[in-house]
Amino acid sequence: MEMDPVKKSYTNGEVTVYWEPDLCNHAAICFRSLPNVFKPAYRPWIQMDGATTAEIVKTVKQCPTKALHYKMNEELEKQDDEIENQTIITILEDGPYLVDGQFKVVDSEGNVVVCADGIALCRCGASKRKPFCDGAHHDINFKE
Repeated sequence: MEMDPVKKSYTNGEVTVYWEPDLCNHAAICFRSLPNVFKPAYRPWIQMDGATTAEIVKTVKQCPTKALHYKMNEELEKQDDEIENQTIITILEDGPYLVDGQFKVVDSEGNVVVCADGIALCRCGASKRKPFCDGAHHDINFKE
């Protein structure tokens, strides 16, 4: 029997942030972007009173694996200023390709994965979840 993945939630009354540790590749975008909220050395590690709802939402949206995601408590998400249906690929130094937008990934066997948000694609070759990043790049010594 397969166990449901761990999903933790944190709220400030306006927005609830969900964290799924099994999806996290520790890109550290969250705590580098908003260290007053995302504090890995503390428990709970997400402290929702450290920033405004808008700042929290903006940072959570940057999570490359969607291990962090959110839901507005009143279901009234505001429209983003970003262009809809745009796909953006960001290359992290010594890390994965971050692909954000709506797209499909087709593997070598023709299996299709539809992506409505974003993913992190392995570029080091060490992932056990290829083509997706599992954080294995942290164990590799990169050379210039």
